[in-house]
Amino acid sequence: MGNPKGEVQRRVLLLCGDYMEDYEAMVPFQALQAFGVSVDAVSPVKKAGDICATAITIQVESTDQANKESRGHNFTLNATFDDIEIDKYDGLVIPGGRSPEHLAMKASVVELARKFSDCRKPIAAICHGLLVLAPAGAVKGRKCTAVSTMKPGLVAAGAHWVEPDTLSVCVADDNLITGVTYYGNPEFIRLFLKALGGNICASERRVLIIIGNYAEDYEVTVPYQTLKVLGCHVDVVCPKKKAGDTCPTAIRDLEGGQTYSEIRGHNFVLTADFESIDASSYDALVLPGGKAPEFLALKEDVIVLVKQFMEAGKPVASICHGLEILVAAGVLQGKKCTGYPGIKARVVSSGGTFVEADPIDRCVTDGNLVTAAAWHGQPELISQLMTLLDIRVSF
Repeated sequence: MGNPKGEVQRRVLLLCGDYMEDYEAMVPFQALQAFGVSVDAVSPVKKAGDICATAITIQVESTDQANKESRGHNFTLNATFDDIEIDKYDGLVIPGGRSPEHLAMKASVVELARKFSDCRKPIAAICHGLLVLAPAGAVKGRKCTAVSTMKPGLVAAGAHWVEPDTLSVCVADDNLITGVTYYGNPEFIRLFLKALGGNICASERRVLIIIGNYAEDYEVTVPYQTLKVLGCHVDVVCPKKKAGDTCPTAIRDLEGGQTYSEIRGHNFVLTADFESIDASSYDALVLPGGKAPEFLALKEDVIVLVKQFMEAGKPVASICHGLEILVAAGVLQGKKCTGYPGIKARVVSSGGTFVEADPIDRCVTDGNLVTAAAWHGQPELISQLMTLLDIRVSF
């Protein structure tokens, strides 16, 4: 996707398990794919196409206090653990959550981590993910960090502990990248990308993301954190709210029903005041889906902003129900786009051409407009947005 033609594609392994932390799995999974890295997600005793349940960890402000947890998305594995050939991979990513304490009890997993470590291949482990590395001897004599409750076990395993003063701290020690929590995902992924030999080619871009209460969880955080990996300045705003305010998100999944399921997600902290936004100071706009767009489409100040981006020919990216805002703004005349199938009639009546959302990871680019059927298509959507913004990742 983001990898120029002619270059050797990097391939990494994502070690998964039930109740791994939602963001610590999906953000690296989709971000790395957007940058042109092939990612195989595996879990012991499971096969490609099987599901791993994820957990949402609501972190408290302090690094040494307990957090709250709830059910997250269903994560679909795309490779089979028993088929792994380590020589085919350039790096390993281990998310946190509750899964690592169980994965660390499996000899096959510990041996896998040991082999990556012995070969000095890049290893990125975040939060409780380091539980897998300790029994593999991969932290002995190495600087590393994690949530503070991990300190005694890591020190006992011979690690040089780096005390985190925030939840976003990351540490690089040669081929080993460690992070405290998903708040540090942008730096965590950037350091791993560098360890893989990746080079980000771009001057700073400014991107605006407009959300509301119950925007889809992945459709907010994956673009936000992935664009920050690339060095973009990203502002996330909501009408009538200010920087520091929060918007609850919604987790939407396709679970075999006639439509998607929906449960409460994270609380996303806004980064800027909506009232202070000037469209001319941004290079691109992102409109996540979820429940929020149907209400944002009724707000004239949101419509004005969208029209300003489209009239200026600046890149605009819409995911799933984000199309509802574009329909309300009247900017789809003559445009090809995709999104949630239930919006098709409204797109057509507004003069747009709806490209069927089959497969669900479909992404369509028409001029300055990039649209994805759902969060499943975000790697390609972000890759296409990178192209429009002249951002490249090379190896």
